[in-house]
Amino acid sequence: MAKTNPGRFFEDYRLGETITHAVPRTLSGGERALYHALYPDRHALASSDAFARTCSLPGAPFNDLLTFHTVFGKTVPDISLNAVANLGYAEGRFLKPVYPGDTLASESEVIGLRQNSSGKSGVVWVRTTGRNQNGEPVLEYVRWVMVRKADPGAPAPEPVVPVLAPVLEPGRLAIPCGLDFSRYDFTLAGEPHRWGDYAIGETIDHVDGVTVEEAEHMMATRLWQNTAKVHFDATFRPDGKRLIYGGHVISMARALSFNGLANAQMIVGLNAGAHANPCFAGDTVRAWSEVLDKAETGAPGVGAIRLRLVATRGGEPFALLDSDGKYLPDVLLDLDYWALMPV
Repeated sequence: MAKTNPGRFFEDYRLGETITHAVPRTLSGGERALYHALYPDRHALASSDAFARTCSLPGAPFNDLLTFHTVFGKTVPDISLNAVANLGYAEGRFLKPVYPGDTLASESEVIGLRQNSSGKSGVVWVRTTGRNQNGEPVLEYVRWVMVRKADPGAPAPEPVVPVLAPVLEPGRLAIPCGLDFSRYDFTLAGEPHRWGDYAIGETIDHVDGVTVEEAEHMMATRLWQNTAKVHFDATFRPDGKRLIYGGHVISMARALSFNGLANAQMIVGLNAGAHANPCFAGDTVRAWSEVLDKAETGAPGVGAIRLRLVATRGGEPFALLDSDGKYLPDVLLDLDYWALMPV
């Protein structure tokens, strides 16, 4: 009997099934240090216990994307080990901050299936929930993945495509318990710009760029225990290139956005996301943002801002689509998210 796991193929998924993912992960200050070594992230709330306490939190929570990558990484052996591509995200909610010493585990429910016309692959939609050691949800999101078929002749399931909210309503955003920005120190945070200084429709060029290195992107992906073959095995793709994990691009772009959005301290909602084009070692990642919406919250001194974060490989800032409405070839990421900012 074979002891190894070849991963799931499209025909192995069943609508409505719940998959409990293996290997819970306890996070420590080591993960935080590695995250800051891999990305130029300087947001004060996730960097300083003292700063976080002035915002009425018990200490500095982990960067929200560190939580996302950890929960996501647990799902890879069951959801995307044999993926052709990770296609998109929706309805992502960061429900509770994660701190050093917390243990995260993941489970996913299959909510949609559709075979592609070629018969060689299909799209799988899953709703993933990450929980801490107390069973409390800390994160939930939907993603959809194109997965190979092991047997092209296997019968196609009845197509079911879930209806997903294009945008999270502000009332669905989970504001961390006790969060209070009324004593927020803008000098220590690094920029004076507050929620009221941003206008809907405003665009921000984050100026800086980082060239992605082969060793660093593989180290980052291993850190999240993401085992997808395309990120490590140079023989897996016909072009002999290792595909960079899309989450690596997300974290790089989010870190670059500090320059202009230093006070967008916490991600609380993930409305939509698309990895528009593949990223490879040697690409230089740059980023720009657009303010899409703003909303008040019930927390003292806390506002919500909806942002589009676009990562490019050196293309012109604020250029996104061509005349046919398709992503330009230099666009790597188009991410729509809600963040919390002092008013």
